[in-house]
Amino acid sequence: MYFTFNNQIKLKIMNNEQRKKLTAIHTRVDVLSTSLEDIKTEIEDIRDDEQEKYDNMPEGLQGSEKGDKIQDRVDNLDNAISSLETAISELQEVMDEIDNSTSN
Repeated sequence: MYFTFNNQIKLKIMNNEQRKKLTAIHTRVDVLSTSLEDIKTEIEDIRDDEQEKYDNMPEGLQGSEKGDKIQDRVDNLDNAISSLETAISELQEVMDEIDNSTSN
């Protein structure tokens, strides 16, 4: 009986240690998510500048090689933004799962 009691205490201590580790991981994931949000915002600003540059070009230049290159950059930046949004969403799911595992 004493052995079981000691094992139960030991298990509880391990669970508290694991919760602390998971809380620290959650914080790191949150910081990473915030950093990705900041990066996404910066890329959106660059994309918007490139789109404005394209929109302000005369129509004849929009269809030129220069216009095509600008539009390609806008499209590539849109893809990067979409990928970052997916990554941020996935990180939110990671944080939710960590929250669920520490609340039990």
